[in-house]
Amino acid sequence: MGFGLTFEKMLLIGLIAVLLVGPERLPRYAESFAKLVRRGGELLRDTKSRVREEMGPEITDVDWRKLDPRQYDPRRIIRDALFEDDPAPVKAATALVEPAASAFPVRPPIERHEFSRTSPPPFDSEAT
Repeated sequence: MGFGLTFEKMLLIGLIAVLLVGPERLPRYAESFAKLVRRGGELLRDTKSRVREEMGPEITDVDWRKLDPRQYDPRRIIRDALFEDDPAPVKAATALVEPAASAFPVRPPIERHEFSRTSPPPFDSEAT
């Protein structure tokens, strides 16, 4: 059973339910609870079968533990990314250090303007 419920805790919950509901109404509530549990089980089985239908035979190949968010460890992910033995990033890094002659287009130098009282910078009165 899940949620940390032991037999003793279930027995205590049942005893409290008997005291709160009373012996005359207890059979009716127990029957309603049994129907609810039965309906929940049917819903769970229907959901499982629908997922199997939707995913097809690939559902057996899915590693559900790998998809568990509790398995997420940022330190491990960073360590794996930094220390993996993939030669592709090394090639890309050396290409950036030693670019080809035609890799970058030559731009004309930027013109510098000197502004003064007689030659103020352009001002757009509609923009402010």
